[in-house]
Amino acid sequence: MPPKILRLNGAALVGGDPAQAATAPKVTPLHRVAPEAKVKGLALKLRGIAKAYGERQVLKDIALDIAPGEFVAIVGRSGCGKSTLLRLLAQLEQAGAGTVTADGGDTLAQHREDIRIMFQDARLLPWKTVLDNIALGLDDRPRDASGVAPPRGFGRLGAALQRPGKDARDRAREALAQVGLADRAGDWPAVLSGGQRQRVALARALVHAPRLLLLDEPLGALDALTRIEMHRLIESLWQRHGFTALLVTHDVAEAVAVADRVLLIEDQQVALDQRIDLQRPRVHGSPAFARYEGEILGRVLQRPALHPPAAEPLPLSSLRFAI
Repeated sequence: MPPKILRLNGAALVGGDPAQAATAPKVTPLHRVAPEAKVKGLALKLRGIAKAYGERQVLKDIALDIAPGEFVAIVGRSGCGKSTLLRLLAQLEQAGAGTVTADGGDTLAQHREDIRIMFQDARLLPWKTVLDNIALGLDDRPRDASGVAPPRGFGRLGAALQRPGKDARDRAREALAQVGLADRAGDWPAVLSGGQRQRVALARALVHAPRLLLLDEPLGALDALTRIEMHRLIESLWQRHGFTALLVTHDVAEAVAVADRVLLIEDQQVALDQRIDLQRPRVHGSPAFARYEGEILGRVLQRPALHPPAAEPLPLSSLRFAI
């Protein structure tokens, strides 16, 4: 039988911290989105989603509804299928069974251009400057009155290797300003810190004004202070632009800090769906925050690991002091 979905109903007791709000990153609106407007987030409906690799079942009978503009975090033990679910939504892999629809009935393939994914590795091209990395793939061809661009030719190595035009570079500069790196446009990726590279990767996703942003542990390799800064940056950009966001993370505190809902994947299914009723910006040390974190972490740790690490024998050299 599938595990029962638990819903932990905690009340929101603590509001935002004015000092924390004052230090939140300042953002600049994207060229394609007016300052007072928001991108309409993509609504998602998953039914009966299953995925297996050979004999190993990773996901089964996943049923999930995500509202437009909702921020959802997915947690679980390593190998539980978190990243697999994200890759299915990014259309990098195909589900073995089930359906995913968007905006009330469209296929996900109809919204391919509305979806962007950000990985743990920034995946910047080392031979392109920061600005050109962000502008990569932007379509700046002239359009007619209906917004349709003429067909692109396939000469040489194709459009992906062409230098972006002025409009694309202007949009890339605006996206770079949003993440606080306007002065690094001409730098090479090799001279950036890990946190700065992830900011560039975030700008590269945002420059396309996505309706669905998928985040596959993008902050996992960053130090604690940089992670908190990135939490605030991602949250502020999400609030401004209104896209739907799905974050995969091993860090329960990170999930509570940014998400509207936290999902736990266990036994190939959604075993916990916890709504986080805390005002934003959230205070990491508050009692309400700690309660949510403790409840979710406790639920994750209820089930022992499927493959506990085997005990390693002590090397003989370590026994010399006991002889």
